[in-house]
Amino acid sequence: MSTAEGTAPVPGRLDITVVIPVKDDAVLLARCLEALALQTRRPFEVVVVDNASTDDSAAVARAAGARVVVEPTVGIPAAASRGYDAVQGGIIARCDADTLPPTDWLDRVHRSFVADRELSAVTGAGTFYDLPRLRGRAARVFYMRGYFWGMRAALGNVPLWGSNMAIRVTTWHEVRHLVHRDDPTVHDDTDLSFQLGARARVRYDPLLTVGVSGRTFASPASLGRRFRWARRTLEVNWAVRPPWDRWADRLTAPRGDAPRQLAGGPVPLQLPTGSTPRQVRAQKSRDVDGVDRIVDRS
Repeated sequence: MSTAEGTAPVPGRLDITVVIPVKDDAVLLARCLEALALQTRRPFEVVVVDNASTDDSAAVARAAGARVVVEPTVGIPAAASRGYDAVQGGIIARCDADTLPPTDWLDRVHRSFVADRELSAVTGAGTFYDLPRLRGRAARVFYMRGYFWGMRAALGNVPLWGSNMAIRVTTWHEVRHLVHRDDPTVHDDTDLSFQLGARARVRYDPLLTVGVSGRTFASPASLGRRFRWARRTLEVNWAVRPPWDRWADRLTAPRGDAPRQLAGGPVPLQLPTGSTPRQVRAQKSRDVDGVDRIVDRS
């Protein structure tokens, strides 16, 4: 699954390296790695970040051909950042140990970046594969929709979701010194989204979906911890730049710099020849997760 030790992605070729932070999650990690081995577009490398695990997570990763890097500082922000730092070029695709990506996941990620050379990052939603049908649907509608809607309002841009996202290595290098990697009480994906800023080109792809565990909803304590982390993430980042300033940045960005979301596939939205933005009738539509998409109705 991984490339030979000491090699690096070929410059300009958009090789994809998958980064998976893990702590004591050997069973689910094995399933995730099996799913990655079935991808129609093979990853250049899979990097598993062992975050002070006490189980067989590192051994499972090595047995599957992944490269293991160690991050002794406990916390997803530290582990994820360590993994991103280990990628030398191309695209970073991030998922978690409980993620089950479909076989075309990496192919869809690759096509997104090929279609838009200015794209900084792409993300999508997920379904909860181990929850009963009604609970899973409720979690998808309220939790997932709440995340993308709520954090979009807080950020002034599309929020990344750590179980299903990809970012250019060059983009990561621009903001790696800004993330709160040593604070285990922030959501690393949302914190990274804040550092990208309102003008970054970040896209939500409604067809880029993965399966994830519903363990977030296993207990009130687990769910409450997630909400406390969300509040902490907002506090530390709003202290630097409040949401109204972020939205001002987005709304006043030059046309070519504004972040965009596309409807359906990865082909960038184009204005008709000779038209101006005011002449384009853009109508917002919602996908099943309630995230706005821009549909060209001209």
